[in-house]
Formats: sequence, structure tokens, C-alpha cells
Amino acid sequence: MNPASESKRCLTRILHAIDLSSLSKTDHKLLLSRLDQHFPALFDLLLQVYDKHYELHYHLQQLVQTLASQFAQRNARLKKKDKQRLADPLWHKSEQMLGMACYVDLIAGDLNGVREKIPYFTELGLTYLHLMPLYKSPEGDSDGGYAVSDYRCVNPALGTTKDLQVLAQALNEAGISLVLDFVFNHTADDHAWAKAARAGDEEYQDYYLMFDDRQLPDQYDATLREIFPSVRRGSFSYLPDIQKWVWTTFNNFQWDLNYSNPAVFRAIVDEMLFLANLGCDSLRLDALAFIWKDLGTVCENRPKAHALIKAFNCCLQIVAPAVVFKSEAIVHPDEVVKYIAPNECQLSYNPLLMALLWNSLATQKTRLITQSLSHRFAINPQCTWVNYVRCHDDIGWTFDDGDAAHLGINGYNHRLFLNQFYTGRFENSFAVGLGFQENPENGDCRVCGSLASLAGLQQALERNSPPLIELAIKRMLLLNSVILSIGGIPLLYAGDELAMLNDYSFQTDPHKLHDARWVNRPRIDAQAIALAHQPGSPQYRVNVGLRKMIATRKKYPVFGAASTQVLRTGSDHCFAYLRQTDNGERLLVLCNFSDSERELSADILHHLLPAREVTDLIEHQSVVLDFSNPLLLTAYQVLWLYLPIAVN
Repeated sequence: MNPASESKRCLTRILHAIDLSSLSKTDHKLLLSRLDQHFPALFDLLLQVYDKHYELHYHLQQLVQTLASQFAQRNARLKKKDKQRLADPLWHKSEQMLGMACYVDLIAGDLNGVREKIPYFTELGLTYLHLMPLYKSPEGDSDGGYAVSDYRCVNPALGTTKDLQVLAQALNEAGISLVLDFVFNHTADDHAWAKAARAGDEEYQDYYLMFDDRQLPDQYDATLREIFPSVRRGSFSYLPDIQKWVWTTFNNFQWDLNYSNPAVFRAIVDEMLFLANLGCDSLRLDALAFIWKDLGTVCENRPKAHALIKAFNCCLQIVAPAVVFKSEAIVHPDEVVKYIAPNECQLSYNPLLMALLWNSLATQKTRLITQSLSHRFAINPQCTWVNYVRCHDDIGWTFDDGDAAHLGINGYNHRLFLNQFYTGRFENSFAVGLGFQENPENGDCRVCGSLASLAGLQQALERNSPPLIELAIKRMLLLNSVILSIGGIPLLYAGDELAMLNDYSFQTDPHKLHDARWVNRPRIDAQAIALAHQPGSPQYRVNVGLRKMIATRKKYPVFGAASTQVLRTGSDHCFAYLRQTDNGERLLVLCNFSDSERELSADILHHLLPAREVTDLIEHQSVVLDFSNPLLLTAYQVLWLYLPIAVN
């Protein structure tokens, strides 16, 4: 079989069979052009996944009809943006990029409140706003909105779908890209499909992974990783009303979708394109590692999962090419990078950097971050890391045991130490955090807490210790200096720019009590904002220091589309990297991750030769390079040493 000729023949048949009458002459021509460009890849990918389905041609025909219908519904403003983004596909690599993630209700009450905060966002410098799941979800516990009852209906407490469209347009006019969640591994158990399945509809029971007995679930469970062991042992939940077991990777009320059924892929494409047509610029692919199941494996990061994501990407390229995917693969570093490609996920969270930053603070050592990132930071130049210090979720210690072993570190024991350090069970720890989903069998655990509390500010304030407060402020600015300068989109979690502490109010809410992640999801109130604007307060100092670094980042292209080379410093306590643009601009970043003054060999400065004088962009002052004496970095100090052009 010749795939190219087969796909062309297939598309010709489909176009003769479907209705394109809703398209204008211009749109008809544009759709056919994009189908000619992207259908061959889509055909090949779906053939890889569904080659044994005798109804595949039917599903392809229905899929193309869905693409045409959603393309017809895409408004002129969004089609104009498609054209702009196709002309500037690397827009996400700009030094202007700055992101924030937030829950709508916690930052502004509702969607109209978020729209009213646009002046605050623009003043901070945001160009990217990720609104955490805002879809209709079950009452009570909904896994923070990640159990979706209806993709097309906004949670009524937050507003309406029309409010979301209005907000998307307002953000766009303010130069802020909107990011929405694409929760496509599972739905809530009260989604219309799940209700139909529960009512006995076999068509919709095949939308999920349901079993009449424990034979197959037991075989699968033998190799699966438990994600929420405190919720339930194993990955299946029993439904007594229909006497079936359903696959639930996460909570009992989150039913995994059955992507071995091509009807599910087609249905989810329709939901995805509906979200794209609301006006978002990026879709965050939630739990993408779990979407394909193969018996006898861990059922994560399977080859067909990658094929499906690429197929979803093809559908976006046909209907809404302005929209890019953001990978949320919180898995082994070797697997994270496999999702990052122009035809798969153009953006990706960088969980390795996040975990290693916290590791470096706990140990005051930078050997592991240097060893790991020296060969794990580089990705496809058309793609971009999303670098973050904290988010709505827990911290998992996702470094590679091989990298650790190379340094004589036992990965298992080291993770136990980190969990103890950040949950207050290690003597002399500065951190105040909570454990999450501790597995009693293997001791696995994750950590929850806000940036400020994990970095020592909460403890320092409780002890009323100015020296400890000073160190905590320096730690927070150090971490943010790295995500702002290392290369990628820096992503703040709302409240961290205000140095907000842990919020323990969740412990009085029966729907949240079991989920420690709510401790790092504070409600941003007037008091928090006032503290950050009170001169001399720790919150003010963090806020001002962060804003200065953001403003600096936006002025220099070397913070944007530039290469990153992680450097060996000769010091166990210092981390360094060199950024360089194609035209020769250079930025040497030096970071001291310890609470003491550290000495660096002047050899590190040779990366700036033949320059003799550079600018420190942190302090905005000239620095004469001294190649004869060691370089001294004070506790948690950062240097951004900038050379504007290559010196001849």
C-alpha cells in the first residue's frame, strides 16, 4: 500500500460525501488547502492507531465533517490570528513572554472579575494567562476542576461561555494569550457520556474502559503505577449499579476514556475545537501520558499516545493553527522530551528544572541540576519550555536516578530526604510544606506548599527573625531569576508574585480536606495585595525584585530566542549557564544556591572573552572583569552578566 496515494484517494472520497455548503468560497478554498497539507499525516497516524477497525473510513469521513463544521464556526477575528501565527510560528520564544496560572475564583471571583484585572496583568508584564479548569464539574470534590462534566459549559459560579469568549477577546486585545485546559484522558462520572454508559447504553459504555469482572483489571493493575494511593488501591473503581469496573487512573469520579474506540477520538476532537474556537491560544494537554493503555505495561507514554496527540495536532492545524499544545507530562525526563515537537506539543512544562531548583535549595548543592540539565535542557528549536517554580499541583521529584547515581546519590533515599526536608521533618529545614499521596508500600510521596512557605518565609515570620526573612527573600528571587533567564516562557503561579504563604483554610472544607494541594492555592485577597505594596515588607521586596527582573528580561533579546549552555562552575554550590543569540549577544548567569559566600574560579568568565567589561543586569551596573582573582558570590546571589554583541 502506498500511504500517500491511499490518503489522497481517501480524502477525495470523503470530500465527495460530506457537506461543505456552510463554507464561503474563500473558506472552502482555505480548508481544502489545509486538508491537502495535513490530511496525509492525519491519515497515517490514525491508520497506526486504528488499523484493525473495519469502520475506519466511516470515522475518517465523520472526522473531516467535524473539522469542516468547526472551521465554519471559527470567527473572522480568530481566522485572522491563524494567519498571523502561521507567519510567526515562533511567537512563544520571545523575550516578551511572561505567563501566569490561576484559578478564576481565587484570583478574581469570576470571569468578569478576571477581565477587570487585565490592567494588573499588563502592568505586571503578562503575555500569557492560564486559567485553571473552569468547565462545569461535579459539586464538591472535582479534583480542582479536572473532572469535567461538560466541556462546552463554564462552571456557573464563574460565569458563562459567552463571558469566556468576551474575556478571550479582551485578553487578545491586551496582548495576552489565553491558555485553557484540555482534559482529555478522562471525564467526570456525571458527564453526559458517562450517564448514558451508566444507564446501560453500550455505545457509550465503549467510550470508557469498563469490565464485567476483575480478570483484566487485575492483570493491568499488576504493572500500573498508583497515582492517588490514598484514594484507592489500584486503578479501577466498582460501579455497583451496573456491576462493572471502570478504569479510574485518578479519582473514582474521573473515568478514563477509551481511545481504542475511534468514536472517542472523533468526539474529543469536536470538544477540543469548540474550546479552540472560544479564542484560546494554547491548550494544556492534561495527563497526556495516560491516554493509551497496553496490557503488561505501566500504561504511560505509549507509542499510540504520541500518535494520538500528533493526530489531535493535525486537526488543530487544519481548523485553528493559531493554537499550540502545551504538554503536561510529569513523568521521567526521558519521556517528557518525547512529547515536545512542532507536530506534537510545541510547548512543555519543565518539571525537571522545577524539581532540581528545589533540590538545590534543600541541599545547597548544584551538582545534580548541573549534571541533569547539561544534557536534558536542549529541545527542538521550534519548541519552548514553560519554566515554573510552583504551580497548582504538588512537587514530584522527577530527576533521573542515573544522573543521581553518576554523582554517587541514591535516588530513592534522596527523594525520602527531600520529602522530609520540605514537610518539616528534617532538622534545621527552612521549609513549611505538606506531604501528598504518600504510598505506604514504597514510601513515595509528593510535596505541597506555596513558593514563599517552602522557601522559608513562613517559618522566618513565625520566628520574627530578620536574618531568616532576608534569606527567604533571596531564595524566592533566586528561583525566579532562573526561570526568567534560562530560556523558555517563565510561568508564575498567582499569588507567588505577592509572596503569599500557605493557606490552611482547606482543612475546614470536607470536600478539600483530603487534598493537601489546596494549601498552595490561596485566595488572593485585598490584604495580600496590600502587603505586597507596603514598602519594607518582605512581600513588597519580593514583588519589587521580581518586577525589576521581568522588566529587564523584556528589554534584551538574549532572554528570548537564544541557545542555552549549562556550564561546569567548579563549585558544588553554584549553578551557571550561558545564553547566546545568533548575532552574538551573550548572557552569563551565575547563581549561588547556598546561604554562605562562595568562591568561583575566574575561569568561568572566559565565556565572555574578549570582553573586559560587561553589564550586570540584576544591579544595572558595569562590571570590570577580573580574570586574575576568584569571583565571590554572596548568599543566594545571582549575576546576569550581559555582553551586547560579540567583540572583535
